[in-house]
Amino acid sequence: MTVTLPVVPPPVEEEHLSKSQRAEILAEIDALRTKHNAVVLAHSYQVPDLQDIADFVGDSLGLSRQAAETDADVIVFCGVHFMAETAAILSPEKTVLLPDLRAGCSLASSITADELRDWKAQHPGAVVVSYVNTTAEVKAESDYCCTSANAVQIIQSIPEDQKILFLPDLFLGEWVKRETGRENIELWLGECHVHAGIVSEDVERARHDWPDAELLIHPECACGSKCMLDLQSGKLDSARTKVLSTEGMVRHAMQSESDQFVVATETGVLHRLNKLAPGKEFRAVRESAVCGFMKVNNLTNVRDSLRHMRHHVTVPQEIADRARVAIDRMVSIG
Repeated sequence: MTVTLPVVPPPVEEEHLSKSQRAEILAEIDALRTKHNAVVLAHSYQVPDLQDIADFVGDSLGLSRQAAETDADVIVFCGVHFMAETAAILSPEKTVLLPDLRAGCSLASSITADELRDWKAQHPGAVVVSYVNTTAEVKAESDYCCTSANAVQIIQSIPEDQKILFLPDLFLGEWVKRETGRENIELWLGECHVHAGIVSEDVERARHDWPDAELLIHPECACGSKCMLDLQSGKLDSARTKVLSTEGMVRHAMQSESDQFVVATETGVLHRLNKLAPGKEFRAVRESAVCGFMKVNNLTNVRDSLRHMRHHVTVPQEIADRARVAIDRMVSIG
């Protein structure tokens, strides 16, 4: 389906359900999931209720792999629109449902296919690496897709003398350039409105309040550049500071001997961290780092999505075929 996605995130609205209402909705979701042979996929930034009922919770790369591998007939994607598009591209024979059409993405909206075509024309012969947080049309104009979990590996798989156009996240791109040592990478000036709001002052405050905690930083954060400089200068302890994808944060927290962590990313991941690493303490570097786009999905609209088979996300075949080349490369690496 073709939809016009919002650029400004909707206000975060908490769903207020009584105990009996919640139980009734949960029972209906389970019944409908069985009836339609449906699977519920949820991103780690989703509200706790949806993480708890999901068949799989993860980051963009993990969810993409699950979408490609599932034998379900219906995928209910509790995430944002570009994620549902990716699932539809990887599983064209399946019905992919997005519970709420307001679930856009400020980062995906920061570049259009026309803008990318113009950029490519300015750099003939360059390889285009697009972050998964992009529309299907942008992916169709790309050579590779990547996530924060495998961006470095994707870049390292490309010959060193090959010029690269990396889009759309500036902060992730800067981190990738530092990690790979590649200077021949041109960056698009896009950003996630949530991660761009997490700045170095937030990190300083968190470190002051929790001096013994490990610091976990998502590479999309605006604070990343300053933190990398502080690591190089020794101001930050490299043993206690990790730049990680959301999934990397979860794995690290589960394995680490530390019992306190301050986390620089969207706050939804804290629920998963607390659930998978019980007995450890987690605090958001910035409590207001909440994505309104992610939070529009809830139990009620998941139930309604399954009840009425709405909103069905599809991608035109010609675009899907071209985009799948870049997506398959992402899924196969890292």
